[in-house]
Amino acid sequence: MENSDTIAALATPSGESAVAMIRVTGSASGEIASSAFRLTRSPAPRRAVHALYRSASGEELDDVVYVFLQGPRSYTGEDTLEIACHGNPLIATRILQDLLARGCRQADPGEFTRRAFLNGRLDLTQAEAVMELIQARSDRAIRVASNQLRGDFGKQLDALKARLLATVATVEAYIDFPEEDLPPERKTAEMESIQDALTFCSRLIDSGKYAAFLREGVRTLILGEPNAGKSSLLNCMLGFERAIVSDEPGTTRDFIRERVIVGDYCLQIMDTAGLREARTAVESEGIRKTVELVDEADLFLLVLDASRPSPTLPDTVLARLSSDNCIVVQNKIDLGPANPLARELEAFASVQMSALDGQGLEALQAGIVEKIDAHFSHEGDDLILVNTRHSVALGELAACLRAALTNMEKDEPAEFVASELRGAVDAIGRILGRIDTEDMLDVLFSSFCIGK
Repeated sequence: MENSDTIAALATPSGESAVAMIRVTGSASGEIASSAFRLTRSPAPRRAVHALYRSASGEELDDVVYVFLQGPRSYTGEDTLEIACHGNPLIATRILQDLLARGCRQADPGEFTRRAFLNGRLDLTQAEAVMELIQARSDRAIRVASNQLRGDFGKQLDALKARLLATVATVEAYIDFPEEDLPPERKTAEMESIQDALTFCSRLIDSGKYAAFLREGVRTLILGEPNAGKSSLLNCMLGFERAIVSDEPGTTRDFIRERVIVGDYCLQIMDTAGLREARTAVESEGIRKTVELVDEADLFLLVLDASRPSPTLPDTVLARLSSDNCIVVQNKIDLGPANPLARELEAFASVQMSALDGQGLEALQAGIVEKIDAHFSHEGDDLILVNTRHSVALGELAACLRAALTNMEKDEPAEFVASELRGAVDAIGRILGRIDTEDMLDVLFSSFCIGK
């Protein structure tokens, strides 16, 4: 990619729509606007203007609204032109082709956001949050990505970096005076500062496992005996008939996966084959697959026929269930009072409902939200969306901080302590993109949408 090029791309999805958006950024944006809209002077910045778009050959292509954003006060930090045309794909394509004929280059995936990062408009955590926001599947995921896009994560890391640099300065002040040691009270204060940084880092690393809840949805497995109402529960939660419901036990032979919004969360919900002694080879394979999925799930909905005694569950399944990750759904209460739960299930949260008519659905949804909320135990954790790249750098940061603490406890030379702290500061720089490599940026932005 050449950052001196003027680039153009369709910023809205392909296909018919009311309006399509085409973005242009680079030094030639103002000149292109003046030419395409027959302006006698440079376009006025930050004003929405209704005009005819004319091609380089003079043909009227569409009636559009355009906005010219003068750098550095634009998304990319460069002169930028945004053109809103009618959403006919042919019209958008013709305008884009004309822009390319005027000297623009087709933007690569993520190139607009990459330029914003390279021009200092975003740090790398904010740039990553752009795609997180686009792909968010729930209200909670949108809030988390929005907070990160506003720079909350970067600000916390900048504050941590400032504290570590202050500690480095204190330690390095004694390198030139090997005969002197840090005063005991000063050493204690610096060790407490490093320990606080390590605690913060560890909390971020722990939050990474919950980030998958927001990106992919909480993997929720519906378990139970055949004909307990598992498929009926899936249909009830979705609001439409997705699974076949029959009085004949063993109807579900393979698992069904769907997404559903419950409260602020997206659930990746799976209906599975009933757990019993298999009677056919196909049913046996379905039950085997159910047991495999148990190891992958985050949350379990154990569906029981409330009109019958609680079944005996396979040990491999029961070992994965706990009061933290399982809700017992006593289904079919429309047939009469629910039977008592088996002793091994008494500690689990339970809900009585009828999947047939939706009675008890709101209580189940509230229970699901409560279970997921319990994983977000720290007040500020939902402000941060830690991805794999962050986790690797945070692991290096934590290792450096632990080594620095150990060196201070053993009264090692100040150079050793300072070296580890410098390594910690560098790890923060890698997260923010202050220390970057071209290959890493290529991989990161290649996953972005064209036009972003």
